[in-house]
Amino acid sequence: MSINVEKVTKNFGQFKALKEISLEVKTGELVALLGPSGSGKTTLLRVIAGLETADEGRVFFHGEDISSRKIKERAVGFVFQHYALFRNMNVFENIAFGLRVRPRKIRPSQKEIVKTVARLLHLVRLEGLGHRYPSELSGGQRQRVALARALAIEPKVLLLDEPFGALDAQVRKELRQWLRELHDRLHMTSVFVTHDQEEALELADRIVVMNEGNIEQIGTPDEVYHHPKNYFVYHFLGDVNLFHGRADGTKVTLGNTEIEVASSAASVKTGDARIYIRPHMLEIQRQPSDKSFPAAVRAVNTAGPIVRIELTTAWGDSFSVVMSQERYRQLEVKKDESVHVSSKEDENYMPDYTI
Repeated sequence: MSINVEKVTKNFGQFKALKEISLEVKTGELVALLGPSGSGKTTLLRVIAGLETADEGRVFFHGEDISSRKIKERAVGFVFQHYALFRNMNVFENIAFGLRVRPRKIRPSQKEIVKTVARLLHLVRLEGLGHRYPSELSGGQRQRVALARALAIEPKVLLLDEPFGALDAQVRKELRQWLRELHDRLHMTSVFVTHDQEEALELADRIVVMNEGNIEQIGTPDEVYHHPKNYFVYHFLGDVNLFHGRADGTKVTLGNTEIEVASSAASVKTGDARIYIRPHMLEIQRQPSDKSFPAAVRAVNTAGPIVRIELTTAWGDSFSVVMSQERYRQLEVKKDESVHVSSKEDENYMPDYTI
């Protein structure tokens, strides 16, 4: 089941939550709507679901205009961030709820309901817990019950609003892996909302990066991370260092070091610039080179699989470099030591000439 959003606009009073949003989700895709709070991602999901009505624009399921249909008529499964389980019902009845409230003509028999719920309990790895109540479950188990309940009605589309936002980090990671495996088995068209960059990069087939009611970029995780279209995407997706320097055509100057940057920057004006680069794209060296700049080590954090080193440039910019434990053992840099820093590749620098 494909989803097409065509020039959708949604206002809440004077606030423009969505500004002529257009988006296509292919059949069987798992797509992430990623952005900061207030970017419009949850509003877009709710418009697709039918929980909100667009002021302008249309929504299509598999080429059919469903813009005027209510949520019950759209055959969508919706999973909320805070589970929204019925506290007075056990797990079995929570999952069976959507089947029991169907009109009598299409309501399955009790035998069919038992069979469906048993299959879903197996699917979400909760066999033997059908008699328990939500209060007797962990957060991760409650979220799986919520997902099973959404799947019980055999939806054409699965929509998830920050499904792991209320869980701790370790449980989130486990459930992300599980949801990806589940999606690969079911091949159901799915859209989920998140503000967690790591979650989107790990789970999604494609990512829709949103900001202030607009779509900034749509692409695979590799495309949006390694080939961002603008500075918002670059900055929002992962750690990034900010340097202040000068720009001139395709060259930037950091301190006394002149660096040639990617040819895509050729059309910008000369002037003061902010230069962005990710911590893992920088290299620390003992000796200066024609493309390095001096810096002082302020702190070294060796905990974990990578080492994070905090530094300060001679002109006052603070920044980070991350490297492997093996590389750190080779360098053995110490706090307060003077070193030289360069980019592993010139095009790693992304200049912003707006200041």
